[in-house]
Amino acid sequence: MKTTSRKRSALALVGFVLLSLCAGAVGGVATAGNIGGWYQTIAKPEWNPPGWVFGPVWTTLYLMMGVAAWRAWRQAKPSEKAWPMGLFAVQLALNALWSFVFFAWHEIGWALVEILALWLAIAATIASFSRISKAAAGLLVPYLVWVSFASFLTYTIWTLNR
Repeated sequence: MKTTSRKRSALALVGFVLLSLCAGAVGGVATAGNIGGWYQTIAKPEWNPPGWVFGPVWTTLYLMMGVAAWRAWRQAKPSEKAWPMGLFAVQLALNALWSFVFFAWHEIGWALVEILALWLAIAATIASFSRISKAAAGLLVPYLVWVSFASFLTYTIWTLNR
């Protein structure tokens, strides 16, 4: 690999990781103002994870998402990039939106609908990435598992608070 190609690849890696972390930061804006207020007042299941778990888990997942997107982008032929990168962007947007629907707007039922759309977008992204790079697809599997858990948690919170 030429030095210019390496620099471009390294910059792309940093860009994909930063893009993923930015989605988390945008969602964090909606979350931060409501964790100590509204969220404390709603019913949650006994198995609801403690708050300190979410930061490290999501940070790890955002890093893995960025690396996955970079691997898919790097390994795809130019004509193959649009669809997988579009799906990646859609799931990132849905990821950030969920925090607003749930935490900022307090719409638990709509958050459940939204997180199911997110789950489908992640699954579609994994399928799309798997055609290009099994490693890229594999990096998104823990994210899908976590969102599966988060979906069930959202459902449970919705049922406890209707």
